[in-house]
Amino acid sequence: MTAATRPTLLVAGASGHFGRRVVELLLDAEAGPIIATTRTPEKIADLAAKGVDVRKADFTAPASLPAAFKGADRMLLISGVDLATRLGQHKAAIAAATAAGVRHIVYTSAPAARPDPENPLIDSHYWTEQALAASPLGWTVLRNNIYAEMTLMGLPRAVATGQLFTATGTGGRSYVTREDAARTAAAALASDFAGRRILDVTGPEPVTQDALAALAAEITGQKVVHVALSADDLAKGLAAAGLPPVYVAGLTAFDVDAARGYHAIVAPTVKDLTGREPTSVRDFLAANRAALVPAEAA
Repeated sequence: MTAATRPTLLVAGASGHFGRRVVELLLDAEAGPIIATTRTPEKIADLAAKGVDVRKADFTAPASLPAAFKGADRMLLISGVDLATRLGQHKAAIAAATAAGVRHIVYTSAPAARPDPENPLIDSHYWTEQALAASPLGWTVLRNNIYAEMTLMGLPRAVATGQLFTATGTGGRSYVTREDAARTAAAALASDFAGRRILDVTGPEPVTQDALAALAAEITGQKVVHVALSADDLAKGLAAAGLPPVYVAGLTAFDVDAARGYHAIVAPTVKDLTGREPTSVRDFLAANRAALVPAEAA
């Protein structure tokens, strides 16, 4: 394929960590013309200096999106973080992409996406997938498992206190690093796949919270044990910590999903699309030991 015939690739939300990394990977691979959209173009001026067509796009202003997406052939739609508004924004982006002539959308979803009003994290992913299915576009849904980086939100406190509290029971999670997920998304976006597919993006094996606590103990030299809570007790604890109700519901339901085995799927997608084996949780935690014991690092 010559430079003149390579599709133009668009990364929406390119000023975020994930979107920026995908753009960097596409540049490294010399994948072809790249459009990067963001509400804050000034944050990615360095990418513009490297030849990326940086455009302002605001998902809360749907009428402006078709012009921002114009000229793109394939688009990466990264799921939004605002659970209260993201479904509407996703639908607006899909409609705008269709109007702009985009032919294929790659969407970052989550494991076991399904209609579930009690789980806003999963419910919005499901209805976004349904909006893609109802569109005339080709699409690739990447159901990214739990990011390994999320373990760094709870493990430092667990290392400090000796206890890791979850409502996952004995369910495992096939944690995937953001780097592996970004590489997979970049490969899917740059591919010539034109149909419709759902792919699970996972690490190499499911890891229970008992095993995660044991790994943290091994790597830090501190005693860490997993304390299994009921979903109700976890929700009460999250609420007491000051989390908004929508996040209390979503995070609690996510643990329940893990307990049901929904996060234990292992798929070869990372290697199939990138040619690289996914990073294990052990290797990830060992590389991030300093984050597990911040007091020691200080």
